Amino acid sequence: MQQTTFWKKYMTNAQLDLSIARYTKVPVTWAEDSYVPEFNKLYFIMEGEGFVKIKGKIYYPKPGDLYLLPAGSTQAYGTLNDHNTFGKYWCHFSSKVNDAHLFQIIQAPVFVKPRDPELLIQKFKQLIIYSEKGDLSSGFRIHSILLEIMADFIEQSEDIQFDSRTVPSFEKMDKILQYIESHLHDSLSVEELARIASFHPNYFISVFKKYTGLSPIQFINRQRIERAKHLLLFTDQSVSAIADSLGMEVSYFSRMFREQIGFSPKNYREMISRAEDSNIGMT
Repeated sequence: MQQTTFWKKYMTNAQLDLSIARYTKVPVTWAEDSYVPEFNKLYFIMEGEGFVKIKGKIYYPKPGDLYLLPAGSTQAYGTLNDHNTFGKYWCHFSSKVNDAHLFQIIQAPVFVKPRDPELLIQKFKQLIIYSEKGDLSSGFRIHSILLEIMADFIEQSEDIQFDSRTVPSFEKMDKILQYIESHLHDSLSVEELARIASFHPNYFISVFKKYTGLSPIQFINRQRIERAKHLLLFTDQSVSAIADSLGMEVSYFSRMFREQIGFSPKNYREMISRAEDSNIGMT
């Protein structure tokens, strides 16, 4: 298991909250010097000229660039040409994982060149529409669109790094997740895991749930079921053998599998096999 396993689990707790989304042809007075916002900004440049300054470095965005100006960073911006100012889709949003700003944890590039600019335009238009509505479903739509935009931004970034200094106990939690992954067949206890992390059991449970969103036992069982799904799909092992390889009684394993997946292990294997056979027949 690599270091990214911890981050993958940790990032599932990310909370994104849109405050405003618009399209603007900025006025010549569009300018700010040396301020530190508590929110993130996305600028998708459609036309015009201007500059942004982030952490002391000046950039000159071009049409087709998507810029990310992260919360907590010193910024400045302004126009360059009174007759050719920026036209841009933009939004302000917060993004936190527990108490930390997401883009203090993720060290992402300042801008990317979106692969599908027309699709990104449609996403910004949807953000604008839903941000002006007050119904319950719009909140879900906004969250989904923001997640898609940020996922695209990260996928198209050549160099993403994680700053473990922003996440207390990173090394200990990463060690725990690796230990769990390699000992799914053992009878793991909270006390044992807490001892490995050098935490009191009650404090360990609190920290673990904060970072993964699950209690240690819930997480272990979730990982066992994921391992079981893989074995059911890619091996010929019997359900009993798979349960045994995970250190579980077959009846308990089958009941837990059904509770989490909605099918018995046998029915899950048959259903996936039928779906794969059907797809092969269509090719």
